[in-house]
Amino acid sequence: MTQTTDLGPEDRKIITLARSARARNGVPEGAAVRDETGRTYVAGTVALESLRLSALRTAVAMAVASGAKSLEAAAVVTDADTASDEDRAAVRDLGGAATPVLLAGPDGELRATVTAG
Repeated sequence: MTQTTDLGPEDRKIITLARSARARNGVPEGAAVRDETGRTYVAGTVALESLRLSALRTAVAMAVASGAKSLEAAAVVTDADTASDEDRAAVRDLGGAATPVLLAGPDGELRATVTAG
Protein backbone atom coordinates (compact mmCIF):
# COMPACT_ATOMS: atom_id res chain seq x y z
CA MET A 1 0.00 0.00 0.00
CA THR A 2 1.16 3.52 -0.80
CA GLN A 3 0.50 6.52 1.41
CA THR A 4 -1.38 9.43 -0.17
CA THR A 5 1.56 11.69 0.70
CA ASP A 6 3.80 9.51 -1.50
CA LEU A 7 1.67 10.31 -4.54
CA GLY A 8 2.47 13.00 -7.04
CA PRO A 9 0.24 16.06 -7.21
CA GLU A 10 -1.66 14.85 -10.27
CA ASP A 11 -2.57 11.56 -8.58
CA ARG A 12 -3.62 13.39 -5.40
CA LYS A 13 -5.75 15.63 -7.61
CA ILE A 14 -7.76 12.77 -9.12
CA ILE A 15 -8.36 11.26 -5.66
CA THR A 16 -9.60 14.64 -4.44
CA LEU A 17 -11.86 15.03 -7.48
CA ALA A 18 -13.26 11.52 -7.00
CA ARG A 19 -13.88 12.16 -3.31
CA SER A 20 -15.64 15.43 -4.10
CA ALA A 21 -17.91 13.78 -6.67
CA ARG A 22 -18.90 11.10 -4.17
CA ALA A 23 -19.69 13.62 -1.44
CA ARG A 24 -21.38 16.20 -3.67
CA ASN A 25 -23.72 13.69 -5.28
CA GLY A 26 -24.30 11.46 -2.25
CA VAL A 27 -23.42 8.33 -4.22
CA PRO A 28 -21.60 5.16 -3.11
CA GLU A 29 -18.56 5.84 -5.29
CA GLY A 30 -16.76 8.73 -6.91
CA ALA A 31 -14.12 8.32 -9.60
CA ALA A 32 -11.77 10.34 -11.75
CA VAL A 33 -9.50 9.44 -14.65
CA ARG A 34 -6.67 11.37 -16.29
CA ASP A 35 -6.15 11.03 -20.02
CA GLU A 36 -2.96 11.19 -22.09
CA THR A 37 -3.20 14.98 -22.36
CA GLY A 38 -3.70 15.53 -18.63
CA ARG A 39 -7.43 16.24 -18.85
CA THR A 40 -9.53 14.79 -16.05
CA TYR A 41 -13.00 13.28 -16.13
CA VAL A 42 -14.99 12.94 -12.92
CA ALA A 43 -18.11 10.88 -12.23
CA GLY A 44 -20.23 9.29 -9.56
CA THR A 45 -22.19 6.07 -9.50
CA VAL A 46 -25.11 5.96 -11.96
CA ALA A 47 -28.09 4.11 -10.53
CA LEU A 48 -31.08 4.58 -12.79
CA GLU A 49 -33.78 1.99 -13.19
CA SER A 50 -32.64 1.32 -16.76
CA LEU A 51 -28.90 2.02 -16.38
CA ARG A 52 -26.41 1.04 -13.69
CA LEU A 53 -22.76 2.03 -13.95
CA SER A 54 -20.03 2.25 -11.38
CA ALA A 55 -18.36 5.61 -10.95
CA LEU A 56 -15.14 4.38 -12.57
CA ARG A 57 -16.86 2.96 -15.65
CA THR A 58 -18.82 6.22 -15.96
CA ALA A 59 -15.61 8.28 -15.80
CA VAL A 60 -13.98 6.07 -18.45
CA ALA A 61 -17.08 6.44 -20.66
CA MET A 62 -16.92 10.23 -20.25
CA ALA A 63 -13.26 10.20 -21.30
CA VAL A 64 -14.01 8.10 -24.38
CA ALA A 65 -16.99 10.29 -25.31
CA SER A 66 -14.73 13.35 -25.06
CA GLY A 67 -12.14 11.89 -27.42
CA ALA A 68 -9.51 10.54 -25.02
CA LYS A 69 -7.17 8.07 -26.69
CA SER A 70 -5.54 6.67 -23.54
CA LEU A 71 -5.47 6.97 -19.76
CA GLU A 72 -2.54 7.78 -17.50
CA ALA A 73 -4.29 6.93 -14.21
CA ALA A 74 -7.63 6.28 -12.56
CA ALA A 75 -8.90 6.75 -9.02
CA VAL A 76 -11.98 5.50 -7.22
CA VAL A 77 -13.20 6.54 -3.77
CA THR A 78 -15.36 3.87 -2.20
CA ASP A 79 -16.12 1.81 0.87
CA ALA A 80 -15.26 -1.33 -1.14
CA ASP A 81 -12.01 -3.18 -0.49
CA THR A 82 -11.01 -3.42 -4.14
CA ALA A 83 -11.78 -2.16 -7.62
CA SER A 84 -14.05 -4.64 -9.40
CA ASP A 85 -12.84 -6.69 -12.34
CA GLU A 86 -15.30 -4.83 -14.58
CA ASP A 87 -13.95 -1.44 -13.47
CA ARG A 88 -10.36 -2.51 -14.06
CA ALA A 89 -11.35 -3.90 -17.48
CA ALA A 90 -12.80 -0.53 -18.52
CA VAL A 91 -9.59 1.23 -17.49
CA ARG A 92 -7.52 -1.43 -19.27
CA ASP A 93 -9.57 -1.07 -22.48
CA LEU A 94 -8.63 2.59 -22.77
CA GLY A 95 -5.36 2.86 -20.86
CA GLY A 96 -3.73 -0.54 -21.12
CA ALA A 97 -2.88 -3.20 -18.57
CA ALA A 98 -0.24 -1.13 -16.75
CA THR A 99 -2.53 1.83 -16.01
CA PRO A 100 -2.59 2.45 -12.24
CA VAL A 101 -5.93 2.34 -10.45
CA LEU A 102 -5.81 4.18 -7.12
CA LEU A 103 -8.29 2.91 -4.54
CA ALA A 104 -9.08 5.35 -1.74
CA GLY A 105 -11.48 5.31 1.18
CA PRO A 106 -14.15 7.95 1.79
CA ASP A 107 -11.60 9.93 3.82
CA GLY A 108 -9.42 10.24 0.72
CA GLU A 109 -6.65 8.04 2.12
CA LEU A 110 -5.12 5.72 -0.43
CA ARG A 111 -5.76 2.08 0.45
CA ALA A 112 -4.14 0.41 -2.51
CA THR A 113 -2.78 0.90 -5.99
CA VAL A 114 -3.38 -1.85 -8.52
CA THR A 115 -2.92 -2.02 -12.24
CA ALA A 116 -5.77 -2.32 -14.69
CA GLY A 117 -4.26 -5.53 -16.05
